[in-house]
Amino acid sequence: MKYVLLIHSNPVTWGHPTFLHTEEGRKLPRSAREALSAQLEELFAELTERGELITAQPLAAPHETKVVRVREGVRATTDGPYSEAKEQLAGIFIIDVDSPERAEEIAARIPEAHYYAVELRPIAT
Repeated sequence: MKYVLLIHSNPVTWGHPTFLHTEEGRKLPRSAREALSAQLEELFAELTERGELITAQPLAAPHETKVVRVREGVRATTDGPYSEAKEQLAGIFIIDVDSPERAEEIAARIPEAHYYAVELRPIAT
């Protein structure tokens, strides 16, 4: 079962990994920030070892986003992101796992899940 994990973060504090750039993340003691970074590295290593990680990619800052729409045959390109919000898409993981429960377990282990949200969406086959 393939899933995309959509990692959300605050565009005002943009940077990767995003959890280190949040207001909450910056307030953490150094040892806690290091523990979160180690948690992410361990997750990458585990997913790679198990063959579950297809890719994980950070996204550029929202101000670099473009939105393209075609209406009545006319293309209109505007600056993005699509919506004004406190949270924007920061990065993605694409995983291939045996069950929805395993996908949820992985999503919960991404540090951004502690500060913003990690959206878990099955990939249609």
